[in-house]
Amino acid sequence: MKTSTFLAAVTAFAGTAAAESMAKLRELKIDTWARQHEAGAYDIDRYQATAATSCVNGKAGEYQCSNVDLKGFLRHQDMGSSTRKGNDIWGWTAPNGREFATVGQTDGTAFVELLSDGSLVYLGRLPTQTTSSSWRDMKVIGNHVYIGSEASNHGLQVFDLTKLLDIDPSSPKVFSTTSDLTAIYKGFGSSHNIVAHEETNMIYAVGTAASAGCRGGLFMVNVTNPASPVKAGCLSAGGYVHDAQCVIYKGPDTRYTGKEICFNFNEDTLDIVDVTSKSSPKTLSSKTYNGASYTHQGWLLDSSMKYLLLDDELDEYYGNGKASNKKTTTYIVDISSLTAPTFSGIYQSPATSIDHNQYVVKGLSYQSNYGSGLRIVDVSSIPSKPDGSGLKQVGFFDCYPEDDSYGGRAEFTGSWSVYPFFKSGYVLLNSIERGVFSLKYTGAGAAFASE
Repeated sequence: MKTSTFLAAVTAFAGTAAAESMAKLRELKIDTWARQHEAGAYDIDRYQATAATSCVNGKAGEYQCSNVDLKGFLRHQDMGSSTRKGNDIWGWTAPNGREFATVGQTDGTAFVELLSDGSLVYLGRLPTQTTSSSWRDMKVIGNHVYIGSEASNHGLQVFDLTKLLDIDPSSPKVFSTTSDLTAIYKGFGSSHNIVAHEETNMIYAVGTAASAGCRGGLFMVNVTNPASPVKAGCLSAGGYVHDAQCVIYKGPDTRYTGKEICFNFNEDTLDIVDVTSKSSPKTLSSKTYNGASYTHQGWLLDSSMKYLLLDDELDEYYGNGKASNKKTTTYIVDISSLTAPTFSGIYQSPATSIDHNQYVVKGLSYQSNYGSGLRIVDVSSIPSKPDGSGLKQVGFFDCYPEDDSYGGRAEFTGSWSVYPFFKSGYVLLNSIERGVFSLKYTGAGAAFASE
């Protein structure tokens, strides 16, 4: 959390409560997961293997749903995890078109192939580089996956995903953390998140430990040569960055056309930064909002780069600002001016839940919202109705039935993240307790979403 006099003044002016730090958020989550552990949520055979099931009359097996079919499922124990606890997920499409997932778990990364019928096949795993951690994040550039973790001294694992192409699924492989890695980058030890920008071959590690010397900001690593990652720079001026999206800018603010711009989610603000020069990045703006409790993650609405969606991980938990009713709240940001963004409106889910990660594909926001699971929101109306009044939920798949009888709860249980970018249209959802789900949206806009 920032502590500068300037930011304190901005926050007070906006009428927001002081946002929490990552240390506090980590404490809240660890406490929740410890209770879950005591209750047996991660026990072996706690969950049943589940076959493909269509969503009929609001249910796909034990799961509540709407316009989303269950096409495949693998438990964490089916993917070789001894801790049986999941976190992040990302995808890779091989040069020959085959689709794969890198599934984060506390004790490593599992590799899964997504078949043409939506079913999932476990191929193997890469163990954690040091110790287990509830936080593991991975992103893909080209044919390599880059994996970081909050595990002490973990560094950045660089793994060549083409190693998966010839694996016999009947003999899954446990890869070596030495001989099977393309590289292990040790310029930083622990990290909270990994941000990838494919157009510039840049990995931005965020939330790195103090020993990395970047105050948890953008730790920039050039991976043009995956076998030899090189530190390119550091943005520490804004303090801790929790997540980011970086692009070559093509939006309406023509002052920055062609520049590399990162949208940083910095605990209590949205920071917009020009990182074209890695040795001298420049913060263009830092903007907070009413109800800011833990600015977590977000995504650009579309290629016009005029609007951005933002989620806050603690506003529902504390019932702050617009999220006083604890309904999942998404903030709409008009970024027409990169130096003067404005918060133009919100969307509230019909479900009680905390939001975590969302990604937008052709007018649909695929939101991974902890206890309420995957929520698909039609956001195509934002350019004409930037106050959010035109947004609507068009599908969902609730992977955490334990809180259904309560109508949902604002807790750190259920889904962690979603990957909706496969050309096949299958959407992968990784849950903390159960495993990875392969889903297919069947509602309005389904055809163009996967085109």
